[in-house]
Amino acid sequence: MENFETNWVPKNLILDVDGVFTDGKIYQSAEGKIFKVFGPDDHDAINIIKKKLTVTVLSADKRGFEITKSRIERDMALDLYQVGSQDRVEWIREHFDPESCVYMGDGIFDPLVFQIVKYSLAPANASKRTQSEADYVTNSRGSEGAVAEACIHLLDQFFGGFKVAPNEII
Repeated sequence: MENFETNWVPKNLILDVDGVFTDGKIYQSAEGKIFKVFGPDDHDAINIIKKKLTVTVLSADKRGFEITKSRIERDMALDLYQVGSQDRVEWIREHFDPESCVYMGDGIFDPLVFQIVKYSLAPANASKRTQSEADYVTNSRGSEGAVAEACIHLLDQFFGGFKVAPNEII
């Protein structure tokens, strides 16, 4: 892990969906995907961190994209893009300065993204290889507060701590 005792402050937070916001499992009937499990605290933490960072969400799930869209775009008012797991390095380079980014992912291709961004996060349910490559691994699993924990960690690490007055809670 790099020493972040410098003045570097991230500008962008890029989050994967399945396995990070969700438990990563596929709930499917014979007719197709029927639902995804999202954590309840992640939305509150996102509302706090998006005052400090631009938050962007990526999903590789084509068949469950409408479910993801409903939660991420409609409920959380975040920008959501459908980007394949193997296409993320190129996509991030096209849309951001990777040196300004924090990325959170859990999958087997996410360490490739970790190599180009300045700071990386993984939830507790990430693959072992992905965890070993991340700068920080949450104690929480996807859909169980991993995004909320990551947001609090980022506030503590780069923005002077998690300080919210009661009138600021959304």
